[in-house]
Amino acid sequence: MTDGPVRPFLITKDESGAFRLTVRDTRYNSQDYPVVTSHLQDEIFPTAGAAKAFAKEKFNAKTGEYAMK
Repeated sequence: MTDGPVRPFLITKDESGAFRLTVRDTRYNSQDYPVVTSHLQDEIFPTAGAAKAFAKEKFNAKTGEYAMK
């Protein structure tokens, strides 16, 4: 379990050096336990900045909503 809320956008770097974007949605069940659903986007980005720009354009992401792995 995490210490705080899950950031809705996860940017990861794969073994080939490309970046991928995962969009996460957090809901809470009847016992107020967080349930996180993740959706890996099909797009592959050359830089983390390109992934952030895509999230801003397509999902209206804001500064501070990104996590890096």
